[in-house]
Amino acid sequence: METTDIFKKVRKIEIKTRGLSNHIFSGQYHTAFKGRGMTFSEVREYQYGDDIRNIDWNVTARFNHPYVKVFEEEREMTVMLLIDVSGSNDFGSGSQLKRMLSAELAAVLAFSAIQNNDKVGVIFFSDQVESFIPPKKGVSHILRIICEVLTFVPKQRGTDIGQGLRFLTSAIKKRTVAFLISDFMTDKSFEQPMRIAARKHDLVALRITDKREIAIPKIGLVKFQDAETGRDIWVDTSRNNWHHAYQKMIREKSNALNASFLRLGIDNTLIYTDEDYVRPLMKLFKQRGARR
Repeated sequence: METTDIFKKVRKIEIKTRGLSNHIFSGQYHTAFKGRGMTFSEVREYQYGDDIRNIDWNVTARFNHPYVKVFEEEREMTVMLLIDVSGSNDFGSGSQLKRMLSAELAAVLAFSAIQNNDKVGVIFFSDQVESFIPPKKGVSHILRIICEVLTFVPKQRGTDIGQGLRFLTSAIKKRTVAFLISDFMTDKSFEQPMRIAARKHDLVALRITDKREIAIPKIGLVKFQDAETGRDIWVDTSRNNWHHAYQKMIREKSNALNASFLRLGIDNTLIYTDEDYVRPLMKLFKQRGARR
């Protein structure tokens, strides 16, 4: 991809996602993802109905009148984006690859975060941790992230989600909001590192998929290539028994993944490459906001 093309794509994504952040997501993000806790703000005179546990006894003794500590929510957070850059993300049956959708999701989340004065960092992973961008603030930092997602060339093509999660757990010490952006197309188990990461951080899964990965049309003999291994396989897509077996495999994998999310209490949503991602993201944010 030429440098001018990269700049055009980055600019296009910036304009679109910044607008969505400003007009749609900012309020929902603020409600759905809260800071680490409460921080001391000031002391004021006790008023009827105040929690007596907040009485500042030192100030009360000094002025011989009850005073209470006032706390405000500590809004600043660190947001980590765990982005799957494995070979399967180079697929897209329509006008958009899964990689492009990942870039847009990363951008809209990042712009929402910086509006909240949050830091944003990125972990790129395939079947290994490919790159780590430490959390920082600022628009220039977000544009760098978008550019990296669009142009990043991984050393490996496979997928090991556990590697990215283990790196998150070891590298980021304070509790963060961590968005795991992946198609989750892997045969390697990652439930244990996901359980550990979800205990330490507020882990949210954004599952990207293309409808052609779920339903393959009956078009006769077709050669498929595994984007991660490079292995070719010929399939007669007109055979009913093959279709039934494929649909069963997809259904079982999807059910197992959803069961893991439910078991570990991980908020998640499914986003298709050929559909608007605003609705599933808004639904996710509103569900989280309603619980808080």
